[in-house]
Amino acid sequence: MNNAQRIALMVAVANLVLLLLFPPFDYASLQRGGIPTFDGFYFAFGSHPNRIVNANFLALEIIVVLINACIALLLLRDPPVRKTLNPGGNRRQRIVLVLMAINLVLVLLFPPFEFFGSITKAALPTFEGFYFVLADNSQRQLVAPILYIEVALVIINGALLWLLFKDKGPGEASAEQVRELARRVRAAQNK
Repeated sequence: MNNAQRIALMVAVANLVLLLLFPPFDYASLQRGGIPTFDGFYFAFGSHPNRIVNANFLALEIIVVLINACIALLLLRDPPVRKTLNPGGNRRQRIVLVLMAINLVLVLLFPPFEFFGSITKAALPTFEGFYFVLADNSQRQLVAPILYIEVALVIINGALLWLLFKDKGPGEASAEQVRELARRVRAAQNK
């Protein structure tokens, strides 16, 4: 682990400490039938009457910080010693990682909300729109299922693009070589 990776790891640990010290809270109002609405981020050890920790959003925040820490560790690693034309590594893979990290942060900064008046016990929640998480969202509730789907899709798409842009090693066959080998095998089986 190099110095840049150590710094990235310390930043990730500091972020996790901040997340746990100031978790997201929902306000459970008796006027609204006890339906929790997003209230903001408060000190974890303070007194917060009628407020409960939004465990779904906290879990997603922790997951995103850990994924971004892994991305930072990958981006900041020392490039392998190769005798190729591209000694700095695969630039497209690095771009995918940076865009994925930015995307994950934006997903958490602008999560999906629904208005508390339209909250039902239906299997699929209603959806009002994406709002800045630090704005006044006292009349809205986070839509955790949609947020989970967003994070999962960003991770899956990033992983697929990462694999798509992977450099072909010296022992790996190209698609054309695989097709030619399959054609030869079929021809040998038909004889």
